[in-house]
Amino acid sequence: MAGRLAAAVEEGRLRPGMRVASVRAAAREQGVSKNTVADAYERLVVSGHLEARRGAGYYVTTQPLRPPSRRQEVDEALNLVSLLREQTEEHYIVRPGEGRPPPSWMEGSELARHLTQASRAQYQGEAHSYGSSWGYGPLRELIAVSLAERSMGCAPGQVLLTQGANHALDLIIRHLVAPGDRVLVDDPGYYPLFAKLRLAKAEIVGVRRNADGPDVEDLQAKLVGSPVRAFFTQSLAHNPTGGTLSPQVALTVLQLAERHGVQLVEDDPFADLLPPSSTRLSALDGLRRVLYVGTFSKTLSASLRVGFVAGPASLVAALNDLKLLTVVSTSQYAERLVARLIEEGHYRRHLRRLARRVDAAATQAVQDLTALGLALARPPDGGFYLWARLPAGVEEEALCRQAAAQGIFLAPGAVFSPERGGSEPALRINVAHASDTRFLDFLAHALKPGR
Repeated sequence: MAGRLAAAVEEGRLRPGMRVASVRAAAREQGVSKNTVADAYERLVVSGHLEARRGAGYYVTTQPLRPPSRRQEVDEALNLVSLLREQTEEHYIVRPGEGRPPPSWMEGSELARHLTQASRAQYQGEAHSYGSSWGYGPLRELIAVSLAERSMGCAPGQVLLTQGANHALDLIIRHLVAPGDRVLVDDPGYYPLFAKLRLAKAEIVGVRRNADGPDVEDLQAKLVGSPVRAFFTQSLAHNPTGGTLSPQVALTVLQLAERHGVQLVEDDPFADLLPPSSTRLSALDGLRRVLYVGTFSKTLSASLRVGFVAGPASLVAALNDLKLLTVVSTSQYAERLVARLIEEGHYRRHLRRLARRVDAAATQAVQDLTALGLALARPPDGGFYLWARLPAGVEEEALCRQAAAQGIFLAPGAVFSPERGGSEPALRINVAHASDTRFLDFLAHALKPGR
């Protein structure tokens, strides 16, 4: 009823100042209760379609209708994820700015038949119920084993399954960050995280990122003064720079966090492609002051929204309460499928093939892009990203607009700074798409001196 009346007002069938039927009369005409009509009228008053005149009834508003306004933090957050929107809508043909591996790398592997065919016996019983809000128990046990291989002593009770890493980060922010809290992030860093923090009304402060991890002098300076609630960072195969945390920097970061009482959140999306012995804050800390976030989306399938967060038992239990309140539980189908792929060895074989593809693509990409005059370094451990600094005189925004006009999707460096432009002009380039001849031809022309 409210929708029909709103449409009549917006289309001019009910004119400004016109009195609408009384609650009693409208209830009789529509065959509904008076309470239903009264509720509809009140909602239309709130939306600005009607105005209530005491003792006289309800009238079509005489004020111009205004579109509902979004909160400022929502608009700012949506602006920050404009790059993410293109990754879901996929308007462009050539995609060096993509954040994920190409579907062919996944669908062309031996996993294809396992991802499209599910054993019926695997999905009976509890798979059709909500399941535990903690997630599928056997998969949590398998994850705990993999974390032990990375030198993190972790019980299954310290692992909470989520709908990918972004869901884990969202739960952590909801629990840890209140409006106005000061939060540190990598600069350059993971831009969807900036959007989530903006939505939470946090004060976001960037910490300069070097090839070997956070700049510890900059981190120390940012920790002085106002209290810092948390520091979100990616230690390995860093997005977007591809850099990797050194043991010396890791120890200093942990010492500073301990001294200043800062919660650390370590996002490790490429863990399954990297050596278990790689330096991780979570391993050095023993999951005391660090929350560790992982995902299968980057290494298995972006469509399988399965991730996790591990950390101190009490803190992870609090995150589970939030998960229960917001989404109740996660997909038993997806979690059981991932567990089966791990248990039967399919996932491990897929990872070996994927690692070979990433290594070959990265080697070729560095060769091709260096030949064009771009300054970049080969990531030491793997991962999908190269951070290509643009030559002097090349304007980042203009280059991206020029590429878009030719159907080429680029990821400008400005997107990866919490200040939107705080870092030097650069591009994040996905190695899987870096050697596309259409992209290389575009760069050869666009970067030519004098253009």
